[in-house]
Amino acid sequence: MAWIDRIREDDRRAIEAFLDALWMEHGLAANTLAGYRNDLARLAYWLGEQGRSPLLAAGRADLLDWLGEQQGARPRSVRRLLSALRRFYRYQVREGRRSDDPTARIDPPQLGRPLPATLTEGEVEALLAAPDTDEPRGLRDRAMLEVLYATGLRVSELVTLEAGRVSLQQGVVHVVGKGGRERLVPLGDEAAAWLRRYLREGRPALAEGRGASDALFVTRRGGAMTRQAFWQLIRRYAGLAGIEKHLSPHTLRHAFATHLLDHGADLRAVQMLLGHADLSTTQIYTHVAQARLEQLHQQHHPRG
Repeated sequence: MAWIDRIREDDRRAIEAFLDALWMEHGLAANTLAGYRNDLARLAYWLGEQGRSPLLAAGRADLLDWLGEQQGARPRSVRRLLSALRRFYRYQVREGRRSDDPTARIDPPQLGRPLPATLTEGEVEALLAAPDTDEPRGLRDRAMLEVLYATGLRVSELVTLEAGRVSLQQGVVHVVGKGGRERLVPLGDEAAAWLRRYLREGRPALAEGRGASDALFVTRRGGAMTRQAFWQLIRRYAGLAGIEKHLSPHTLRHAFATHLLDHGADLRAVQMLLGHADLSTTQIYTHVAQARLEQLHQQHHPRG
């Protein structure tokens, strides 16, 4: 027997009137309406079983108690339930059947932030070695990948980086990030060596006869590379390196942060290198590192 058939007649009429209004006003799909019907009827049935007020008269405490009993439900499912309740009670207020919305002061559960995709150190090494450095474009691409992994720059910061903002003598990159915030990021010896070779052999060949450009990394036409073009390069080199993971434009940035933390870097230092205004944004990488440690423990510890 469906939930709708197990509830009080007044509650059933209120739910069906609400669903009719949703269909008339918004043309919602039958599956969506069925989901709303089921969620509201479940609440109405619970209220009746508990000897509480009818659905139309339920208060904030009733709704909180019911939501609290959804043990085992994922935060996303509870948010969906709360969304159905909000629409139902706001409709009742609009129609004058209630003077207040009991969901107004109920906050939805927070969804956990998904862990960013990252690469192992071995996968990074394979990706960096994928370009053919015997030709100018491959040399440029190797230098870009090395700089990206060494500095944790955003891809947009990398492709707009001007040659004058790199000091090979000091081994740092002067970055202008989001909101115009500036930061100095160390290059590291390996990235600096590839960058020197690119500036000596690759960039002059790519930019020859095409006019001067302020961009550090240039295309065959002598202009700056786009973010989308570089993303396509990463995907191609990932294929050549045999990396089957789903990569994003920020994958090397994520790897930079995660590997620093894996090797004992201070979270505040990583925040400064990434250019995060808020430490909470950087803390997601501690979860990545922790997840990898747990995986290693399960694989290699005798009691894992």
